Amino acid sequence: MISTTTLFGLSSAVLIGLGLFGMIVDPQPLRKILAFNLLGGGVFLLFGVIARRGAGAGLGGDPVPQALVITGLVVAFAATALAVALLLRLFQATGQTALDEAPPPAPSVDP
Repeated sequence: MISTTTLFGLSSAVLIGLGLFGMIVDPQPLRKILAFNLLGGGVFLLFGVIARRGAGAGLGGDPVPQALVITGLVVAFAATALAVALLLRLFQATGQTALDEAPPPAPSVDP
């Protein structure tokens, strides 16, 4: 029988793997933002698993990992909101959600 700590550890590994895959493979910015959030969720879950295993091994319950995870969640939410707002502004300005592959050529100035 698999323990809950092992199940959460494997779940965090799957979330981290899917997040990394989405960050590397998908070129669309909104999907990259979502993949980054998935990756962050996996890391936060992994921190919780590590803290739980430490408490289960007889070590005292340390509130620092919990405080770091809560702080990380707040920062990740703020970063996601900023990224989505910037992506929305890019769409309003250009009509597309991705930047061009190559920058436009610089205008030549003839004397």
